[in-house]
Amino acid sequence: MIELSTDQEALQALARALGEQADGKRLRRELAKGLRQALEPAKQEVRAGLMGMSTAGIPVEGPPLRTVVLSKLKAEARLTGRSTGARLRIRKKGMPRGFANAPKRLNSRKGWRHRVYGRDVWVQQIGEPEFFDRPTRQHKAAHRAAVLKVMNEHARYITRKV
Repeated sequence: MIELSTDQEALQALARALGEQADGKRLRRELAKGLRQALEPAKQEVRAGLMGMSTAGIPVEGPPLRTVVLSKLKAEARLTGRSTGARLRIRKKGMPRGFANAPKRLNSRKGWRHRVYGRDVWVQQIGEPEFFDRPTRQHKAAHRAAVLKVMNEHARYITRKV
């Protein structure tokens, strides 16, 4: 069961109110853009954490894993539904070498096992535990305040129009 928080309900109400305005589509787009921009500092911290991860320096075919994972990092804003809000997300689709769970495993303390190329030897590889979770958790209050600020700015716009 998924429960909506008061912030999610307030965001949905704000999005509905913006949609009822004459220029509602534009206002909703601006709200979503503002929510994504509020998460930009968190996105940069996650990016720095992933790029700071050590590598073995072994040449592989195709693009480096970190680069591909970073290219999939997006700030998303949803104004309707059960997952209303702003969040950072890394999509699994398009990960190199068939490693769809790369973002999850890079963030895991356990890491992952893989076979050494050309041999029947398996090794355990450890990522950078919590490269994704740590920055978002450490600054959760600041990110929440930035999102609420964007919401309040748009709410003030509606009250000025009425």
